[in-house]
Amino acid sequence: MKDMFGIIKKPCLTEKGLGLQEINNQVVVKVDPRANKIEIKDAVEKLFSVKVLKVRTANMHGKKKRVGKNFGQQSDWKKAIVTLEEGNKIDFLEKI
Repeated sequence: MKDMFGIIKKPCLTEKGLGLQEINNQVVVKVDPRANKIEIKDAVEKLFSVKVLKVRTANMHGKKKRVGKNFGQQSDWKKAIVTLEEGNKIDFLEKI
């Protein structure tokens, strides 16, 4: 698990995540379930050229879904809440 593009999958752009970004200088991203905190920290620092203070991770369970009479389940995933140092910023909505 050395590829930084394989570790960081995509940003988690939710209302709570954007609030954390504004208030606490934290960023929420979806990551590979096999990635550990050290790999996530290195990948964020290299991809976005920022300094990371700490990383918190959470394993999220996929929701149960129903389509017609068929039942299924979404995939499980892992999210990371990355705290950045003062003065560093990642803005995912800037380029849209």
